[in-house]
Amino acid sequence: MTQHVVSTKTLLKSTIAATVVALIVFVVFILPAEYNIDPTHIGHKLGLTALAHQDAEATPQAETSVAPVKGQQVIEVTVPAGKGIEYKFHMSQHEKLTYEWVTDGEPLYFDLHGEPEGDTTGYFESYAIATLAQMKGSFTSPFTGSHGWYWKNNSDAPVAIQLIVAGQFEVIGLKQ
Repeated sequence: MTQHVVSTKTLLKSTIAATVVALIVFVVFILPAEYNIDPTHIGHKLGLTALAHQDAEATPQAETSVAPVKGQQVIEVTVPAGKGIEYKFHMSQHEKLTYEWVTDGEPLYFDLHGEPEGDTTGYFESYAIATLAQMKGSFTSPFTGSHGWYWKNNSDAPVAIQLIVAGQFEVIGLKQ
């Protein structure tokens, strides 16, 4: 019986290769299928984002004792070429906002964040930061204040966003 010894260099190369493959699988297959996040758009072409939608519809969500959800609102905004905009809602602590937004095709850098009411220090808390063409989710406000998105358009053309929201909030709108 012969014993095969693997060199440290070979082991390191194998580990790096396995990590790269795992990362590719995560970004291309798992994110679209589980979380409807599809930065490569391959998940949509393979039908994986539909799995995330089906899973969200089939999985009962835990309900908390909050006031009844107000009607759904559809908001359309346009981010000018090379510019950024903010769209905000006022929410009290522990209120819930369910959202879905989609661009007309071009991905945008965004920061979903909140700013405490009455704060004068410039503090804000980010909930999600990425560059995507669409996103769906919900969050519960950790504090009373303004909560919403900053979208940055790095392209040479305006990008339209359709934002669909439901929950307990007051619309502040575009923040200059």
